[in-house]
Amino acid sequence: MTKAEPMASAPNFLTKNKSIILYGVFLAALLFLLKWLELRFIIINHAFEIYAGSIAVIFTGLGIWLALKLTKPKTILIEKKVFAEKPESFILNEKALSERNISKRELEVLQLLSAGLSNQEIASRLFVSLNTIKTHNARLFEKLDVKRRTQAIETAKRLNLIP
Repeated sequence: MTKAEPMASAPNFLTKNKSIILYGVFLAALLFLLKWLELRFIIINHAFEIYAGSIAVIFTGLGIWLALKLTKPKTILIEKKVFAEKPESFILNEKALSERNISKRELEVLQLLSAGLSNQEIASRLFVSLNTIKTHNARLFEKLDVKRRTQAIETAKRLNLIP
């Protein structure tokens, strides 16, 4: 084979397959025209809808983000001072404790009351229910002959039941 033969076969190939090549080029041009029309129809004719939709999506995302930021509960830590150890000068009045028939658990509740804890906080600290704490409070009020928490704390301090 010489170098001239492949060159001669290229025009021969084009002439043999002329209708197929023209048909392929025509289909490619038709496909290009259809895609151009589709693009024109979607983007150009619906430009306002696309613009409004994109703005709607942006503001929806912004609204969700803002709602999450605004409704997130802010946690504020309030430190309550609870005495870990009793003052050295305090001596528990065992006589008043036995006279009033106050149990160890009721004494614990009374100490936590004097620390300023709520019933729910006392219940969670002592691992009991809220109703149990309310019952202890009612019995303490009865045994100390008082009607309020502040009166119970004041009476307990006067009797040397709590520091």
